[in-house]
Amino acid sequence: MFELKDKIALVTGAGSGMGRTHALALASQGTKVAVTGIDESKCIPVVEEIKTKGGEAICLKLDVSDKASVDAAFDETIKQFGRLDILVNNAGIYVPKPALELTEEEWDRTIDINLKGQFFCAQRAAKEMMKNKWGRIINISSIASGQIGIGMAEGAHYTASKGGIIGMTETLAIEWAPFGINVNVIGPGAIDTPMVQAAQIPKEAMSALLAGIPLKRIGRPEEVSAMVVFLASEEASYITGATFYVDGGWLAS
Repeated sequence: MFELKDKIALVTGAGSGMGRTHALALASQGTKVAVTGIDESKCIPVVEEIKTKGGEAICLKLDVSDKASVDAAFDETIKQFGRLDILVNNAGIYVPKPALELTEEEWDRTIDINLKGQFFCAQRAAKEMMKNKWGRIINISSIASGQIGIGMAEGAHYTASKGGIIGMTETLAIEWAPFGINVNVIGPGAIDTPMVQAAQIPKEAMSALLAGIPLKRIGRPEEVSAMVVFLASEEASYITGATFYVDGGWLAS
């Protein structure tokens, strides 16, 4: 099951954290991967790791907030691999700031990377996938995305972007279903990534957070990547417009 041999994928924000494990997980199932990121130097080791394990990958610079950069990365992917089958929209930022102190520049930067960037990557991916009547677009949101009772202090800009991803995905799933393109969302809960580490959550706050998670631990990036592989596969052929929370039972508690 979940065989992805010779499929072509592009993963954004793939130089570290969940993006890295998404790229490695897809490659382990036979996918050829375009490993992209704002900092090429972080993508190179991921490509080397994939190649060491017998896979095929390329490293590309990609600033998802810049449409010209998006088009350039997709152009190179098509040039190198011939087509595109899978997009994992993983790139994102979270810079905590109280809502009363948020500047216009800080708001725009978060929306540009987290939401606008996902849209233009998805749009370009869909144009390529339409050519073969098959595609999988997997957008990474968050458990803090609205309507489910999980807010995030100092994250108004972040949660607005992540909620927007879900609404956008539902619409794209409807529009692109006739072209054989499935569009879904993964909403990770508390996952051990550099972004979470950089947030420097106080020990007391982290203890309180873990107390509300039935599995009583923070998740591993690989546990989210397993969902990525599933949604990219033929086994997920009848799933589109859906959101999957990988949260250790947080929402159920």
